[in-house]
Amino acid sequence: MENAIKKLGLLGGMSWESTVSYYQAINRGVNARLGGLHSAPLIISSVDFAHIEQLQHKGEWDKTADILIREAKHLETAGAKAILICTNTMHKVAADIEQKITIPLIHIADATGCVLQQDRVKKVGLLGTRFTMEQTFYTSRLKEIFGIDVVTPNAQQRDTVHNIIYEQLCKGVICVESRNAYIDIINELAAEGAEGIILGCTEIALLVQQHHTKVKLYDTTAIHASAAVDFALAPQSVSKG
Repeated sequence: MENAIKKLGLLGGMSWESTVSYYQAINRGVNARLGGLHSAPLIISSVDFAHIEQLQHKGEWDKTADILIREAKHLETAGAKAILICTNTMHKVAADIEQKITIPLIHIADATGCVLQQDRVKKVGLLGTRFTMEQTFYTSRLKEIFGIDVVTPNAQQRDTVHNIIYEQLCKGVICVESRNAYIDIINELAAEGAEGIILGCTEIALLVQQHHTKVKLYDTTAIHASAAVDFALAPQSVSKG
């Protein structure tokens, strides 16, 4: 049975707090499907986030891509059959990474878009880092591939969401005041017509869960991990698109 589970390569450490969530969710997902003592064959490359974060805020995305390309190649060499970037923001360089590897990259926005489409969502709110909310690499993909309109918070709210991620959540700090700020923003987006909210940063689910709000939440960490489990347990390899 071991050979039936494909080995996955995780690009993690961005931050490590959410990589823990991926590790747990993928293993639990495999075990839920196969039972017994089954778990997921995983290879993890966990980078030093301080360096990545500095390059992000300087806008030096090509240098972040170089780091992740190097690590992705290591994962492929080590036997990974697919790659996951365990963060929403670094999907900004997903296409760069895909060009340098020969195995599939399971894209977080595609996994999320599929779930939104299944739920017949036409308009969705997006919370994430400033990069994810303000740049087009994520929102355009949802619009162009899945036909989903994306609404984001206003500039001041985007600053709040972004700062809480980097100053608190990436350090494992959970504050009730921050959760309340997020809930207020979620409610405003719902009032603007959002049928659900994408938790478009893998750390946000550490702060806000479904029981905190009546607005439907889409936890990208859980969705991405579920797509990874589907790939790992699929009868045959999915060819790279």
